[in-house]
Amino acid sequence: MKNAVGVLGGVGPLATVYFMEMIIEMTDASKDQEHIDMLVSNHATIPDRTGFILGESSESPMDAMVKDAQMLETAGCSFVVIPCNTAHYFFEDIRNSVQIPVLNIIEETIDYAKKQGSQRKIPREIKKLGILATEGTISSGTYSFYGKPAGVECVAPDPGFQKKVNHMIYDQIKAGYPVSREAIMEVIDHMRGKGCDAVIMGCTELSVIYRDLKLRETCEDVIDSLWVLARSTVLKSGKQLRD
Repeated sequence: MKNAVGVLGGVGPLATVYFMEMIIEMTDASKDQEHIDMLVSNHATIPDRTGFILGESSESPMDAMVKDAQMLETAGCSFVVIPCNTAHYFFEDIRNSVQIPVLNIIEETIDYAKKQGSQRKIPREIKKLGILATEGTISSGTYSFYGKPAGVECVAPDPGFQKKVNHMIYDQIKAGYPVSREAIMEVIDHMRGKGCDAVIMGCTELSVIYRDLKLRETCEDVIDSLWVLARSTVLKSGKQLRD
């Protein structure tokens, strides 16, 4: 299959499936043949990213992700996407392992947020982003690493609120339990109180909350990183976005 999008997935599997659904729903297509070809590695047994980053596990997920990226390249994919924020701790190693482009969910999200601010689709210019993500993403500083060159300060929740985010991701979403609107709005309001111009759903599991609670329709200052990556994937594939 030539010119397909390579999805380095399984990190986690639910987010991967939702990402594929997003691409299908976003693509302006009137029949099957007008949709985007995708080759998906739904590699759910890749070692835990956060555990390795925090030093709680000695089993690195990098080798598995590099091999999956190379497999997708060999299969004929034109570029690779990784629907997992935490996995971008290993982004440079993955990108350097292949000759085809690899989209960066964090760079795409920060760029999208800045454009939304400059166009006043978000009430004010984006200078400070609140990041809701796994402990691994927060501790690794990947959002700050990519935000600094863009002139954007990326801040994490206070420790007590980060524990609430961790609970939502690992004990509720990944375990198949729902998260209440009140619970996520408490954290979002906390980030607003810290002076954030927008709040990023910086974990692809949190994207499920974003969808189920219709946050895109009700919270204009909340941006879902997985939604942004799906949008960028459609455009990079040369397709038009559905209205």
